[in-house]
Amino acid sequence: MEVGFFSRSEAVGVVKIALTSAENLQLTLRTGLSQEEQALTQNTCGLKDDQKPGNEDLKEMLESNKESLKLEAMKRIVGLIAKGKNASELFPAVVKNVASKNIELKKLVYVYLVRYAEEQQDLALLSISTFQRALKDPNQFIRASALRVLSSVRVPIIVPIMMLAIKEAASDLSPYVRKTSAHAIQKLYSLDPDQKEQLIEVIEKLLKDKSTLVAGSVVMAFEEVCPDRIDLIHKNYRKLCNLLVDVEEWGQVVIISMLTRYARTQFTSPWKEGALDENSETAFYESDSEKNQTETKMYIMDPDHRLLLRNTKPLLQSRNTAVVMSVAQLYWHLAPKHEVCVVTKSLVRLLRSHREVQFIVLQNIATMSIQRKGMFEPFMKSFYVRSTDPTHIKTLKLEILTNLANEANISIILREFQTYVKSQDKDFAAATIQAIGRCATNISEVADTCLNGLVLLLSNRDETVVAESVVVIKKLLQTQPTQHSEIIKHMAKLFDNITVPMARASILWLMGEYCEKVPKIAPDVLRKMAKSFTAEEDIVKLQIVNLAAKLYLTNSKQTKLLTQYILNLGKYDQNYDIRDRTRFIRQLIVPSEKSSVLNKYARRILLASKPAPVLESTFKDRDRFQLGTLSHSLNIKAAGYQELNDWPTIAPDASVRNVEVIEPVNEFVPKVGKSKQLKSEKFYSDEESDKEKGSESSSSEESSSSSTEDSDEESEEESSKSSSELENTSSETEQNSSDSESEPKYNKPKKPQQRKTKTAAAQSDSDENGNGPVAQASSSSVESSSGSETDSEDSEPDEDMKPAQINTNGIKAKSKVQVKPKKEGSLLDLDDFSQTATNAPQPPVVSQSLLSDLEGLSLSNISSSVQVTTSSFSPEKTYDLLHHMSGKGLAAKYHFPRQPCLYQPCMVAVQLILTNSSDHSLEEIHIGDRSPASLSIHCFNTIERLEPGASVTVSMGIDFSDSTQAANFQLCTKTDQFNVSIQPAVGELLMPSTMTEEDFCKEQSKLLGMNETSAMITMPTENSSSLAMNKEILSVANVGVVSSNQKDMLRFAGKAVSSGALVLVSLSLQQSPTVLLTINTEKSVMASMLLRVFKQALTKA
Repeated sequence: MEVGFFSRSEAVGVVKIALTSAENLQLTLRTGLSQEEQALTQNTCGLKDDQKPGNEDLKEMLESNKESLKLEAMKRIVGLIAKGKNASELFPAVVKNVASKNIELKKLVYVYLVRYAEEQQDLALLSISTFQRALKDPNQFIRASALRVLSSVRVPIIVPIMMLAIKEAASDLSPYVRKTSAHAIQKLYSLDPDQKEQLIEVIEKLLKDKSTLVAGSVVMAFEEVCPDRIDLIHKNYRKLCNLLVDVEEWGQVVIISMLTRYARTQFTSPWKEGALDENSETAFYESDSEKNQTETKMYIMDPDHRLLLRNTKPLLQSRNTAVVMSVAQLYWHLAPKHEVCVVTKSLVRLLRSHREVQFIVLQNIATMSIQRKGMFEPFMKSFYVRSTDPTHIKTLKLEILTNLANEANISIILREFQTYVKSQDKDFAAATIQAIGRCATNISEVADTCLNGLVLLLSNRDETVVAESVVVIKKLLQTQPTQHSEIIKHMAKLFDNITVPMARASILWLMGEYCEKVPKIAPDVLRKMAKSFTAEEDIVKLQIVNLAAKLYLTNSKQTKLLTQYILNLGKYDQNYDIRDRTRFIRQLIVPSEKSSVLNKYARRILLASKPAPVLESTFKDRDRFQLGTLSHSLNIKAAGYQELNDWPTIAPDASVRNVEVIEPVNEFVPKVGKSKQLKSEKFYSDEESDKEKGSESSSSEESSSSSTEDSDEESEEESSKSSSELENTSSETEQNSSDSESEPKYNKPKKPQQRKTKTAAAQSDSDENGNGPVAQASSSSVESSSGSETDSEDSEPDEDMKPAQINTNGIKAKSKVQVKPKKEGSLLDLDDFSQTATNAPQPPVVSQSLLSDLEGLSLSNISSSVQVTTSSFSPEKTYDLLHHMSGKGLAAKYHFPRQPCLYQPCMVAVQLILTNSSDHSLEEIHIGDRSPASLSIHCFNTIERLEPGASVTVSMGIDFSDSTQAANFQLCTKTDQFNVSIQPAVGELLMPSTMTEEDFCKEQSKLLGMNETSAMITMPTENSSSLAMNKEILSVANVGVVSSNQKDMLRFAGKAVSSGALVLVSLSLQQSPTVLLTINTEKSVMASMLLRVFKQALTKA
C-alpha cells in the first residue's frame, strides 16, 4: 500500500513540476520574440485593429501626450481616407487636437475635418471658436485651412460667422487665403442663397485682385453665384485677358468659358456677309476706286475683341488638353472665319493623347468639319483609321473623312474606304459602306463609281457587309432609278442568299417601287415570297404585302391569285401591324362597293414617286450646342448648360471697360517719357489690332494697353506672315522695347532695313524652290504697290530701295519682241470680250504638300513598260487671261502646248502671250501673289520693259494637283497688280503614255470596280470611223494612242501630270454608230469629267 501511495504522490508531484515548467517555457517564448516576428505581429495586430470598429490603437495614439505619436496617428488616418476607408468614428479624438501648436499636426487635423465636418456637424460646432482663432494665425496655410473647414460645416446657424470670415479672408495679404475665400463663396451660396447680394460684393472685390492665383477661383465663384452680372466683368475684362497666360490651367478653362459668353454679348459679329476685315488680302490689293466702294462694308474689329483672341492664342500650345479645347471653342465661336484655322494644328496634336481625349476632340472636329472643310483637309492623313483604334474612334474618324470628301480628294478617300470594308470589325465595315453612300450622294461625279463598288460587295461572304450594301444601294437608286434596272436584277438573283431581314426588305421594296422596270423578275420573286411568308420576319412580311399590292395594280393577270393568297395569310398573322396593313391593302386595291372611292386613287397612293432619302452626317445638328461642352458630346441639353447669346446688332458702349488700368506700372509711374510708355504698351500689343485701328488710338485704348505704332507694326506684320504668331509676338516685343528704349525717334528710318531683311529671306527661299529672282521681284512689286495705304514717310524708303532690289535680280528674261500694229483701246470695242474662255476663279482645295504625302497610297502597281511621251496632237485653242482694257493696256492670253514641263515633272506647261496695247512702255512684268499661298507655280522671269505694240511669249509651270480648280495669281507691272486665273480643261492634266496592247490589258485588269467608269455613246455617222474618233479623243485629252490589232477597238493611255496615276481609255465599237467608252483610273472624279468631255466630243455633229 505504501509503495502504491508513494508512487501515486510522486506521480502527482511530477505532473506539477511539468505544468510549472511548461508555464515558464511559455513565458520565456513570449518575451523572446525576434525583431522580424515582432514586426509581423504588429502588422497583423494593426490589420485586425483596422478591421475593428473602434480603431482603438489610433485613439490611444491621439490621446497620448507625445506629439510624435499624434502625428503618426494622423498620417495613418489620412492614409485611410486616401484609400477610401471610413474613419468618421475617430472624429471626437481628432477634433481634440485642433488647437495643437504643432503646425504639421494642425494641417493634418484640418484635412481630416474638411472631409468629415459635414457629417459630424455637432462635434464640429464645438470647435468653431478654435477655427475663428486660427483665422488670425500667422501661417497662411493655417488661415486658409481654417476657412476651408469653417465653410465645410454646413449648418445654417453659423452662416453669419462664415460670411464674416469670407469678408476678412478676401482682404488677406496672402493670395492663397484670398483664393480659399473665393472657394468658400460657392459653399456659402449653396448653403444659404439669401446671402447672394453680400457675396456679390465680395466677388466684385476679388475680381479686382491682380494675383493670378485668385483669378480662376473668383471667376468660378462668379459663374456659380451671378453669371448674369456681366457689369462686374466690364472693369476687369482687359486685366483677365492679360493675366490669362499666367493663371493655373484649371482657372484658364473657367476664365475662357466665361469670356466666351461675355464676348458674344459685347461685340458685333465678325461673320457678317459682305463685311471685309482690314486684314483681308482683297482689301489690301484692291484699287482705290474699289476701296471707296467697300468702305461702308468694312468690318473693324473692336480692340478688346482682338485682345481676347490674341491673348488666348498662345494657350493653344498648352500641355493641358482641356485648355487647348477651350481656346479652340473660343476661336470657333468668336474669331473671324479666316482666323479659325489657327486652332487646327493644336486639335490634331491632341489626337496623340489617350482614347478618352481622342473621343472628345474627334467629336468637336466632326462638328467643325461639316461647316469648314478647308480647316482639316491638309491634315487628312491624321484621320486615317489605325488597326489599334477602338470602334468608337474608328467611326468618328470615318465621319470626319466623309465630311472632308470633295472632288479633289475623293479618289484617295475611296481607296481608304476600300480597305476599311475588309475590316474584321463588322460594325466599322457597315459604317464604311454608309460613308461610301454619303460620298456618292454629296459628289455626283463619283455616284456611278460608288454604286458599282457597292454592287461588287454584294458577292461578299460576310452577311453584314452584304446587308448594309443592299440598304445603301436602295437609297442611291432612289436618287437616279432610270439607269439601274440591271442592278435591281442582280440583287434579285442574290435574294435567296441574303438572310438579314433589313436587306431582304430593302430588295423587296426596290422590286415593288420599280416593278415596271423588271416585269419578268418581280412576279417570280413574289411567288417565292408567298411560299416562305409565314417564316419571314415582320419587316419582311410588310414589304411582301406592299410588293403584292403594287404588282396587283401593274400586272394583275400574273399576280392576282398570288396577291389574294398573301392577303389571306396576312389576315391571320400574329402581328397586329401586319393584320392591319393587310386589311387596309385589301380595301384599297380590291374593288368593292364600299371602297369604290379609294380604288380610284390606289395607283396614285401606292405608286407615287417618293422623295430620295437625304444621307446626312449625324453631327449636322450638334452645332446648336457650344463646342467642348457635355451637351455637345451627348447631343442633348444637359443640366446647367448655358446657351451662347446671339451677336448684338449694335455693339454696346466700349467705354465701360476703360475704368481699370491693365498695367500695374501705370498705377505708380506717370508717363514721363515715351520709351517707358512704349515698353509697357508693347508687351500686350499686336500687329493685327494696329491695322484695325489705322490711326492713333484714343486715350481709352492707351489705358487698355492695346495701342500700337502704325508704321512699326505694319512692317512687322508683313515680315511675320511666314512664321507662327506666337514666336513673332515675343521677338517683336524684344525688338520694339529695345528700339524704343534706345532711340525711339529712329523707328521709321529702320523700316527699310526690315524690308531688306525680308527681301533677302524671300530670295533665299525662292532660290531653294528654283524660282530665283522672280519671287523677289514679286515681293518688291507688292511692297511698292502698297504705297497707297501707307503714309508718305513710309513710301520714300521703298523707292530708294527699288534699284538695289532690281540689281540683285540677276539675269532677266531676254525674249524676242514682236512688233504688232498699234491698237487703240476704245470703250466701244466690246467684241474682244465675247471670245473669252476664262472661268470664275475658284481656289484649289488640296495643297501640294498633302498630295505629296499621299502619293504612296496608290493600290495599283504601274509596270515599268509604261513610258511618258510627247503629244502628237497640239490644239491651237487660246484663252484670254487679261483683257487690255482691264489690264490698263496689258493684254495676256494663254494656251497649253502639251509639252513636258521643264521646271518640274508634276507641273503643267503653260505659255503666255503678253502684249502691250497701250501708248507707253510697261516695266517689270512679273507674277505676284498667288491664292492660296500653297499653290505651286514656276513663274517666268521678270520682263524689264515691253514697248508699246510689242508682244512676248513666256513659259510657266503650274501644279494643278490633278484638279480643274482655277489657279489664281496676280499679273503685276511696276505700278499695278491684276488678279487673273487659269482654269485647265481636264484633258490638259494628262501626259501621253506609250505601252503595248498586252501591257494595256494587264494594267486595265488592275483598275476595276470603283476604278472603272463606262457609258454607251451613240455617235453621228460622220464620227463613226476610227480616224474621226481618234481625232476627237486626241483633241480634248492629252493621251497617247496604243496600237491595237483589233479593228473594233481603240485604246489610249496617259498619266495624270501631278500624281502620275494611270488613265486608260478604250473605245469598243458595238453596232454602228454605238460605241462603249470605258475609262480606268484611280482618279474617280477625273474619270467622270473625262467621260463627260469625251461624250460631248464624240456626239457633236
